[in-house]
Amino acid sequence: MLQVDFRTLIVPVGIVRMLEVLLTCICFALAASAGIPDHGSSHWAWCMFCWCFCCFTTLLVLILEFINLHTKVPISWEDFTMAFAMLSTLMMVTISIVYPTFFACASCAKEIGASAVSWLCFGLYAAEVWFLYKKPGEISGFLTTIPGLLKILETFIACLIFTSLSPDGYRGFPGTQWCVAVYSICFIFSLIIILLTIARLLSVFPFSFDFVVISFNMLAVVMYATAVVIWPLYAFKDKPRPNDCNHCAWDDLVVVTFMTVFNLLVYIADMAYSIKLVFFTHHHSEG
Repeated sequence: MLQVDFRTLIVPVGIVRMLEVLLTCICFALAASAGIPDHGSSHWAWCMFCWCFCCFTTLLVLILEFINLHTKVPISWEDFTMAFAMLSTLMMVTISIVYPTFFACASCAKEIGASAVSWLCFGLYAAEVWFLYKKPGEISGFLTTIPGLLKILETFIACLIFTSLSPDGYRGFPGTQWCVAVYSICFIFSLIIILLTIARLLSVFPFSFDFVVISFNMLAVVMYATAVVIWPLYAFKDKPRPNDCNHCAWDDLVVVTFMTVFNLLVYIADMAYSIKLVFFTHHHSEG
């Protein structure tokens, strides 16, 4: 028999989540009513997906906690809610910048409204992260640590790269195809680590998963280092910026270039912190 818990709706984090559902739904409705733009369709689709994803996942969290089903879910609920809140915060701050940059104008009332409300959503999700982090006795998982946060950031940046990629931008050269393979492989493995953590499956491995993560981070650093060199070398080959370019495909190539460099730095930080944590902190505590 289901037991409802009204306290989950009146505590600060519950109120914040209800506001998140309402405002993300408003953003989606405003952007949808404004229509599909003639340019930047991939960025528009990414913004719409983020608002929809955050709205329905937040609503799912609210419902599961309201009817006390979250205790029956075979995952680390604390890890899941914290990871989702951090991911949603990153999503909101990104689309709050991307959407007005590509689609807002002085006479675009709906687009301006969606952009303004999206910034409010960012503030709410950031507040949820703070409430969850300050909640006593609730946080104990990997995804609430610095390496866990970096893993979420790595997968998120890869998503930004994918939304800026177009087949015409990488199809012509094996070098750019290798870069896309790098983005895809590293994204998949980072996502697997996050999912295994949330599902509490790390303990089933007959070996130290920390060393697997470190090995992957080292490999990812090497792969991304090659992409940092190869992508701009081939992506911009014989492709000067068009004179009439206004948020055109050439700008997307620049976005991919900068996001590749940024993700390399994140993987380097992840590798360094993981090595410090495993080989120095753990060994020092054992000693």
